[in-house]
Amino acid sequence: MDIEWSRDFAYAIGLITTDGSLSKDGRHLNFTSKDLDQIQNFAKILSLKNKVGLKSGSYGGEKKYYNLQFGNVKFYRFLLSIGLCPNKSKRLGRLMIPVKYFADFLRGHLDGDGYTYSYWDKRWKSSFMFYTSFVSASKKHLFWIKQKISELYHIEGALRFSGKSTYVLKYAKISSIKLLRKLYYNEKVVCLKRKKFKIQAALGYNI
Repeated sequence: MDIEWSRDFAYAIGLITTDGSLSKDGRHLNFTSKDLDQIQNFAKILSLKNKVGLKSGSYGGEKKYYNLQFGNVKFYRFLLSIGLCPNKSKRLGRLMIPVKYFADFLRGHLDGDGYTYSYWDKRWKSSFMFYTSFVSASKKHLFWIKQKISELYHIEGALRFSGKSTYVLKYAKISSIKLLRKLYYNEKVVCLKRKKFKIQAALGYNI
């Protein structure tokens, strides 16, 4: 594994930030996703050949999540150096992401724990609503993301408590479109195809 910043590497860091975990042993890492496409993108970027397993959710039941476990002391220490840590959910804060690759990191973050949704508001004629949201159990982490998006792209969002032990950073229609165009800056960027297709279908054009 080459530990060197690139667009794809920053995307993988975004995925680890949301759906990855660091073991307390100082060596092993775990990445989980319900999308095989996501697992395959992650493994390809980091040149991982480990077997992909299946696991159930937090409350047991059907094994419907793909899981990739691997060990790499050097990579583990690198992740610590940029601000990630074991049991990171509520401890996460700012990360040391190069400005040049922040959009790629953020796209990985969106593909991990983020989402978009849209609807027609019947209260107003021809009122199409569209939102992009980032989710985290750490308010401090989302506040940092909010600040970086404002600083780098001059796009403003709203940070709120979701009522489910998590916080949501939300961007409305015009801000969403501006931000998504920053994240999907060309057709070849690595991403979760399912989410990109959903965005394009909702907006009615390629982003």
